[in-house]
Amino acid sequence: MTKTDMLLQIRDMRVWFDTPLGKVEAVKGISLDVKRGETLAIVGESGSGKSQTMMAMMGLLAANGSASGSAKLDGAEILGLPLKGLNHIRGERVTMIFQEPMTSLDPLYKIGYQLAEPMIHHKGLSAKEARAKAIELLKLVKIPDPERRIDSYPYELSGGQRQRVMIAMALANDPELLIADEPTTALDVTIQAQILDLMRELKERIGLSIIFISHDLNVVRRFADRVAVMKLGEVVEQGAVEAIFSNPQHDYTKMLLAAEPTGHKDPVPADSPRLLEGRNVAVTFTAGGGFLGRRKLEVKAVRDVSITLRKGQTIGIVGESGSGKSTLGRALLRLFDSDGRVIFDGQDISKASPQQMRALRRQMQLVFQDPFGSLSPRMTAGQIVTEGLLVHEPQISRAERDRIAIQAFKDVGLDPASRNRYPHEFSGGQRQRIAIARAMVLKPKVLVLDEPTSALDRSVQKQIIELLRDLQQKHGLSYLFISHDLAVVRALSDYIVVMKNGVIVEEGETAAIFDAPRQAYTKELMAAAF
Repeated sequence: MTKTDMLLQIRDMRVWFDTPLGKVEAVKGISLDVKRGETLAIVGESGSGKSQTMMAMMGLLAANGSASGSAKLDGAEILGLPLKGLNHIRGERVTMIFQEPMTSLDPLYKIGYQLAEPMIHHKGLSAKEARAKAIELLKLVKIPDPERRIDSYPYELSGGQRQRVMIAMALANDPELLIADEPTTALDVTIQAQILDLMRELKERIGLSIIFISHDLNVVRRFADRVAVMKLGEVVEQGAVEAIFSNPQHDYTKMLLAAEPTGHKDPVPADSPRLLEGRNVAVTFTAGGGFLGRRKLEVKAVRDVSITLRKGQTIGIVGESGSGKSTLGRALLRLFDSDGRVIFDGQDISKASPQQMRALRRQMQLVFQDPFGSLSPRMTAGQIVTEGLLVHEPQISRAERDRIAIQAFKDVGLDPASRNRYPHEFSGGQRQRIAIARAMVLKPKVLVLDEPTSALDRSVQKQIIELLRDLQQKHGLSYLFISHDLAVVRALSDYIVVMKNGVIVEEGETAAIFDAPRQAYTKELMAAAF
């Protein structure tokens, strides 16, 4: 192999963070190579050091982070480059798609401006040329109605749509190396397949090299050329994809490959009490208008949907990004106004006042899709988990709250000693577990889980599924489980609702939907996932 065949060489990379409890070593002397035109997948559980390795190379570590070793791009050292040199590398030669798009997109600027800015800066395009290119990129990543969406703010897009904007931004300047950190985490299965095809096409057309960080081994197997398996900051095994998947050598690799969601949930009895009902629920959002004379635009996110959740039941709600899944879940929790009726535990709460709803909030909890955006950066993880107890059980002592936090951390597979750390000190998957623990400590009757396992590796997903099953069986809980991960939905749900464009296109018991889907759209979802 000649020198020019190798694009990136990482040698003896070490990353550590200075914390009040001492030095924490996140990456422990790893070495990796990436050839031109190659896709290297880095897999491992949350906290294994996958993302921190790339963040160190790109000069993006937190203020308390440090790195040593070597990272050479095309033979030139880039680890520790001054900011001016790094900005050139990051803007033109190496780009990165981050795991959590809402924390990467500026909420004050329209996505068109954020897409155009790097092209104006690095390519010298005019504002008009950059806008036209931005619309092309939005089309490439399958954003619907790109000519209109280019003038949207990040909060006006679904989680999957925001992730697609991040992918478009990363591809804007035709980089040599694309670092994709969980790029399909927030995407539904059909768009996931399209995005992977797009990156594969770019790789072949311009010789793009890709570092693909993921916990989804099914995606890795279809997409990568080589795999490096990381555990606790070390590379325990690496090699060609087929060799790793067909004949893994390390016990940890074998465990990851065996960690697919399994089991099923039996349907609840037909006479099980109705707990949460939506009757002809409709949600319409209005944008524009006002004194500037902008045309008022109405978006019908949910259209005349009726759904019944019974005690002890888990309804899986699936569909593409923008299908209305999350909006329906929030409407049923009365987090914003909707048309139609919502009935909780026999009580019509459609017109309940905020004061009346406050008394019911403990019984109706929500786990958000984006954990970083829902966790206060100024509170410790332990304080976040027990925050609801201050509202609903103010008589509990501080010592008792701490005991509850310790148990909650154990339940979701986190080290209780970490409860005194802050959200930014956790990986994306660990933050999601904190969000789940926060909802669980209140022992609600209904829990709406909006992509609760999307940021978790498979082994932890299995733990969370078992946790949810145990809690449901013990307390008779009911779940609305919103997800694009059909393997997890099948393992946890006893009833499936398939949504598209704000309406239910098919519903039924889990086995019937997965084994014999009737509608073409449902068949398309199944084909993309399996």
